[in-house]
Amino acid sequence: MTEAYGQRLGEALRVENAPSIVTRVLRAAKIAVTEIRCDNPLPEMCGPLQREDAFLVTLHLRDSPNREYWEDGRRASVCALRAGESCLHDLKRNPAALPKAFHCLFFYLPRAALDAIADDANAPPIRDLRYEPGAGVNDVTISGLGSLLLPVLSHPDQANQLFVDHVLLAVGVHVAHTYGGMRPMSRPARGGLAPWQERRAMEILRANIKRGVALKEVARECGISVGYFSHAFRRTLGVAPHKWIIEQRVVLSKEKLRDDRLSLSDVAIECGFSDQSHLTRAFRQTVGVSPGAWRRALKK
Repeated sequence: MTEAYGQRLGEALRVENAPSIVTRVLRAAKIAVTEIRCDNPLPEMCGPLQREDAFLVTLHLRDSPNREYWEDGRRASVCALRAGESCLHDLKRNPAALPKAFHCLFFYLPRAALDAIADDANAPPIRDLRYEPGAGVNDVTISGLGSLLLPVLSHPDQANQLFVDHVLLAVGVHVAHTYGGMRPMSRPARGGLAPWQERRAMEILRANIKRGVALKEVARECGISVGYFSHAFRRTLGVAPHKWIIEQRVVLSKEKLRDDRLSLSDVAIECGFSDQSHLTRAFRQTVGVSPGAWRRALKK
């Protein structure tokens, strides 16, 4: 897949030097920023960029008079853009422009990144961004965040990745909220896990359901202390972490019990219980009958 940032973006705009920075703070997708300066453009139309389900937000660092902009092969606008203004571009619509000298920051925002941001905010997915094709917007937030990244792009070897992650994520959140209409449906219970923390905790606990995992490892992945994690987990899921793990092991044991080739001892080991007695106690407490009785009931 061709992603519109860095050298790939530079090639599409016929510019050799295209320094970029990428953040992978969202597991679903990257967010990137690319700085491109072109003082002597070729007399050919720039782009169009390869279609993909993503957006580019451009922050213009110099005036661009009489800029001609096209989407899906049709001229959308002819306008003057001033330094500090931003434009939004949907890469599914084949954005292109006639060459003018320019100096811009290009923020690359895949839809998957915007949806992950919305999910973390407990909001519906971002369906589209509201913008007028080719028109400049005086967005002081994008301008301010972009100015923070210029020194980093000039000296990437001195970049603090944590700082970059926060700034690029802030751009994504701002775009999702301002142009995508992101609004949280409801807030998590006070003291509970944030949606992304809950998802990450579930991923780790389920992946280690058989052998188990130390809660300190799960808490570290969620960026909180073990004590706070245990409290927040209970507030969010309604049970303590160890109780939730037992319940999930019982759910898994029901699947294994359908296989008559497995003894109760085998099922216990396969599901992370220490032995058959441990399985029987946990199963009876959760389901109300022993695993042997539950298996026999399946055959009736």
